[in-house]
Amino acid sequence: MQLDLRKAAQEKMPHLVLSKQELPLRDMAIRTWTGRMVNEHGSARVFEGLYHQFAELGLEDQSLERIRSFADDERRHGVLCGAVVEALGGTACASELPQEEYPQHLDATPLEAALRNLMSISCLSETVAVALIGAEREEMPEGELKELLTRIYADECAHANFGWRLLGQLMNKEYEQDSESAKELGKNLGHYLTVAFAHLEAHELAHLPLESNPPPEGGALGLCSGASARTLFYATVTQIIVPGLEAMGIPAQWAWEHRAK
Repeated sequence: MQLDLRKAAQEKMPHLVLSKQELPLRDMAIRTWTGRMVNEHGSARVFEGLYHQFAELGLEDQSLERIRSFADDERRHGVLCGAVVEALGGTACASELPQEEYPQHLDATPLEAALRNLMSISCLSETVAVALIGAEREEMPEGELKELLTRIYADECAHANFGWRLLGQLMNKEYEQDSESAKELGKNLGHYLTVAFAHLEAHELAHLPLESNPPPEGGALGLCSGASARTLFYATVTQIIVPGLEAMGIPAQWAWEHRAK
């Protein structure tokens, strides 16, 4: 299936004037922002799945509405990334992400299944996105492109923060009701993390190739060093994600060390 965001993207185009040094990087920037367009737009599906999963658990309406709105955010991010593609002289049209079945985790209880997905989406993927986009944003000079990226960054922060808060609230509730059951839940989530961490690592490394090594002026167009981004990825996992999950009674350090290879 083709993802065609040309019409919507053309209405949101930032004003970009490339310098003489930046012009040779235009094609690379178009490829980068096209990939982001596809990934951002496709991410809406996971939040739709998360919404339905938590609706079945009876999560309160306010939190459900937040989750539902995150799907809208991701589609809007797709349009904004497409707007950059169009502003660079490209076309905001590409193949969609392959349709993948939303993980149901039928081997787990409904609560554990939902927490697995919440953890994977918000506490892993979105938290890494916050770190990478935040670093990229710091490299950009003031202007319309930085303003556009800042809007995406703010939403990604909200997606990650919401997930961390909700996971903490639900784990605390379990501990208040039955501490032994909560400990078992944390242990089970740790075992799942061995798979989730491996998937996260493979996904991120595939999108952060070592051969990506643009000159310093590439930062103004949102281009980053694959090696530097990989270093930031690993720092985010080991210094932010692992300690955060450990604080909730989830053996994330063990899971990271024993992630599937």
